[in-house]
Amino acid sequence: MNKISQTNFTPQLPGKFRDQRKTADGHARASVPLTALRTLWFNTGTLCNIECVNCYIESSPRNDRLTYLEASDVTDFLDQIAKQGLPVQEIGFTGGEPFMNPAIIAMLQLALSRGFQVLVLTNAMRPMMRRRVRDGLAALAVEFPGQLTLRVSLDHYQAARNDEIRGTGSFGEATRGLEWLKGTPIRLAVAGRTIWGESEAGTRAGFARLFDHLGLPIDALSPAELVLFPEMDETVDVPEITTACWNILGKSPDDVMCATSRMVVKRRGAARPVVLACTLLPYAPEFELGDTLAAAEREVYLNHRHCAKFCVLGGGSCSGDPPDVM
Repeated sequence: MNKISQTNFTPQLPGKFRDQRKTADGHARASVPLTALRTLWFNTGTLCNIECVNCYIESSPRNDRLTYLEASDVTDFLDQIAKQGLPVQEIGFTGGEPFMNPAIIAMLQLALSRGFQVLVLTNAMRPMMRRRVRDGLAALAVEFPGQLTLRVSLDHYQAARNDEIRGTGSFGEATRGLEWLKGTPIRLAVAGRTIWGESEAGTRAGFARLFDHLGLPIDALSPAELVLFPEMDETVDVPEITTACWNILGKSPDDVMCATSRMVVKRRGAARPVVLACTLLPYAPEFELGDTLAAAEREVYLNHRHCAKFCVLGGGSCSGDPPDVM
């Protein structure tokens, strides 16, 4: 892409992503104001039943740096939304694996009962398939028709490639979870990765064949129903985004995820949860914005490689809205 070679992007310079307001070559760093909070994410905890290669949040059966949220935590932030009259439309739950959190069904019920669209990111494996969880999900889907969506992480449409990332047998277990879900009123989506050098058209065609084989009601051509995420490798050099880049790229700060979303996490040992600018940066202290939604209304400086590669250049988004892919 020719635009990336222009000097405003400052590739290959030392000392990148260090100064909040300036890039390594002294240009003004791009920032994103919160235009309207439309998606509020809850990270239910970083514990996960599997350990994926290059997991951006380092989830595993051992990582509890973000501890389990409780139903009372969710209630607190839902009350803040109501009291402030915030235009939130969607509540997202991510992890780790959300269905490992003992309070997950109660938390989903709290969000659904207030009329929100609810999106859960899951691997659809053993934690989701426990009887208590399955019964709870099925009941919620009936009680709140059309409000609940599960987005299942399936990195590739071929078992061997998926299992390279997620571990032997994970493809089969996840597809069994998907087959159970198709028998419920829950809306389905899938999230894959784009790390094998395939074209987007080829990847979507491969997933389309898989969905057809499994009888899944998922449109592989829809960016909302099949989300393809760019890789977030922290060892790869990426350009910094300056204020001039918006015009160069023909994009707007409003296109970036942190213009409309925030994430609630609870750190191990902390007295209460805090609000982060982004779902992708749970451990970066400069992206922690306070312990209330009001405090988190500040603008966000794009001072991380994920801001550049995933959100601006890759056009990625974690919400239920289709990403604006360049």
